[in-house]
Order: sequence, then structure tokens, then C-alpha cells
Amino acid sequence: MSQPADETEALLQFLYIAPVGLAQTTIDGGIVMINPLSAQLLLPLSSDGALENLFTALEGIAPDLRNRTESFTDAYGTICEDLKLQVSAGVPGRSEARILSLTLLKTGPDRLMAMLRDITREVARELLLRESEAWLNAILTGITDYAVVRVDAQGRIHDWNKSIGRLTGYRREDVVGKPYSCFYPSDSTTPERDLDRLREADASGWSMDEGWRLRADGTRFWGSAIIAPLLDHGVPQADGTVSDAEQAEPTYCLVIRDISDKREAGERIREAASCDHLTGIANRRAFFEAAEFELERWQRAPRPLSIIIFDADHFKRINDTHGHPVGDAVLRHLATVLSTTFRQIDVVARVGGEEFAILLPSTDLTHAIAVAERVRRKIAAATVDVDGVQIPYTVSGGVATMDASVAGLDALMKQADAALYAAKAAGRNRIEPAPAT
Repeated sequence: MSQPADETEALLQFLYIAPVGLAQTTIDGGIVMINPLSAQLLLPLSSDGALENLFTALEGIAPDLRNRTESFTDAYGTICEDLKLQVSAGVPGRSEARILSLTLLKTGPDRLMAMLRDITREVARELLLRESEAWLNAILTGITDYAVVRVDAQGRIHDWNKSIGRLTGYRREDVVGKPYSCFYPSDSTTPERDLDRLREADASGWSMDEGWRLRADGTRFWGSAIIAPLLDHGVPQADGTVSDAEQAEPTYCLVIRDISDKREAGERIREAASCDHLTGIANRRAFFEAAEFELERWQRAPRPLSIIIFDADHFKRINDTHGHPVGDAVLRHLATVLSTTFRQIDVVARVGGEEFAILLPSTDLTHAIAVAERVRRKIAAATVDVDGVQIPYTVSGGVATMDASVAGLDALMKQADAALYAAKAAGRNRIEPAPAT
């Protein structure tokens, strides 16, 4: 009879001295044992200050964790490994974004073990490593086909060569003098974003992005684009002298590669790290990462930038009345409506249990409210069919726009949250803007 007690004592000692946060829970997340480091990481996340359930404590930053666990049918195994959870965005110049790593193991039919670490510094190093690997990949990986073009400081294509025709089918008269975004689908970029990539190339030596590209006949291919500044050694003058290179307008080399054959493997990796498990749209971490980059661009060159936060009205009532599978169907329906309404350049993400956020570059408050209202009307006019039962629901939304008075992403999100609560307090099924500051 003493063996179980000895094992429990040994486990308690291990939990206490472990250099990572550890928690043992029941299969539905009820916390059985927890070490001090794990409690230290989880307590600031708990809305009620209690640590009774792991899923409840992490609901705000890992809304699909319960669903991941329920869909894991093996008796033992890894439910998620090093899942990065965005806690906060930080304040530029004053504090870093805070990120946790979660590994969740199913150690028995009715038992889980969670491991938590603060990996804020590691993620910063990982980003630098990822950029280096992307550059090496561009140089060393086998290339299906490529196009090389020179662009000016305004992003206009300066000249044409055979590689452009070979990859895209465009002729000289189709592209020379046009913005390089002519190779991009219209909803995947903006004039401001085009210039951002040039400024990013100036700052770091290169800028790289992946996504759909367009051929002259309208067909698409999955492409990688690298922009790098050209080292200009001056411009020859009529008197035979050479002008100072600093006085010459900068030019850039744009290399577009067709990497369609690598898209499937790349998408699998991206989805594992950046997609919400239940809805398939971006997760909280992917949203915050994209928003951080967008705010950095805003700080360099202010332009319209808005955020919308949507929340499914009376969602707990839907779950309590119809069950969690119906609630999941409602969330998937909402994610589909959002994905089909917003542009490719917009970032649509699930950031909480029934909370969704959309980042809208180059969009002012008036236009953000208009598109949010379009979503609200679509949802109000639709129902979700679950096994022949029609489930109606509505959403409320809060809209905020970046300006010089906003300290950073967390502050902008708080403004949108305040507008969302105002919409709910006013009766739900409505859109409210953040109050003017």
C-alpha cells in the first residue's frame, strides 16, 4: 500500500524542482497537481484568479486546446508539442511581446501532463534564424523557374527581360513602368505594402514574401518574391564624371520564383504552426505576429490601419442548449463567412473562444465599419445546419483604428475590445467604433 504514496511523493518532488512549468490534469483539464513555475505562468492568464482547469486558464490564448484534446483519440501520445501561445504584443521600445510554449501529453485514458515555458527570447532568435534559412533556401533550393526584374524607388518595373516572359507570359509593354504588384492578385497587396517591402529591403538587405502570383493569362502560381537593393556606384554624367551614389535614386532587384511544387509541404508546416485547429483560419499567435509587423510599418510610414474584433452573441447559451459540437459548427461557419468577406491581405484569426480578430491594412475607420457591418448582416441572415437543425446566431463587433495616441498593438486591441463590449451592452447584433480619443 506504500508504493502509490511513494510514487506520488516522488512525482510531487519532481514537479516542484522541474525547470519548466508542469501540471497534471484530468482528461477534461481539471488540475490535479501543478508546480510553482507553472502556477506563476498561468495565474496572470486566469480571468478569475483561480487555477482549477488548464483549458479554462488558457482559453484566452489557446481557444482550440480543449477541441484538440477531445479529437485526440489515442490512449497515449502527444496532443501538441511546443505550441506557441501569444500572451501579449508588448509596447514598442518599452517591452517585448510575451510568448509561451505548451506541450500537452496524454499519459493515460483519463490523464494529461502539460509542460509550459516562457520562450519570448527564443522566438526572437528563431525569427532571425528563419530569415537566414529563407535566404539560403532561395539560393540553394532547386528552382522550377524564375523571373528577374529591376524596380525603382516607387516600385515601378524599370526594364524587361526574357525571364519575365518565360515565367509569367507578360510582354515588355505589359510591365515596364507598372508597379511590380502587377504580378500579385489585386486583393493580396496595397500600394503602401508595395513600398513597405522596399523600405524593409533597405533596412535589412532584403525582403521576402510567399503567396499567389499572376500570369498574363490570369492563371495563378505559388511564388516566392525576394527584393534586394542594388548597390549603385553612381551615374555617369555628360562631362565624364560619375555622380555620388548617395545622390542617385535607389533601385532594387526583384526575383520571383515559381515554387508551386513546394507549396504543399510548406503549407502543412505553416498550418501546423499558424492555423486554428478548429476553424482552419489563422490562430492567435499568427495574428499577433502579422499585426506586430504591420504596426512596425505604420511607425515608419503612418497610413490607415484598423482592427475589428467579432464575438458570437450568447455563445454559451448555444453550447448549453445544443451541445459543444453545434457550438463548434457555429464557430466554423463564422470563420468561413469572415474568410470569404475580407481581402487576401487582411489577417482573419480566431483569438479567443468565440472571439475573432481581423487586421485590415490600408483601411480607415469608415471602411472598416462598413465591412464589419456587411459581416454582421450576412450572419444575421444565415443559419447553421447541424444534422437538419437550423441554428440561427448573431455577432457583435468592435472597430478601432491606429493613430499616434495609441501606444501599440495591445492598446489598439483594448480599444476594439471596449467597442465590442459597448456593442454588446447596447443590445448585441451590432457594430460599434472605438470612442474618439
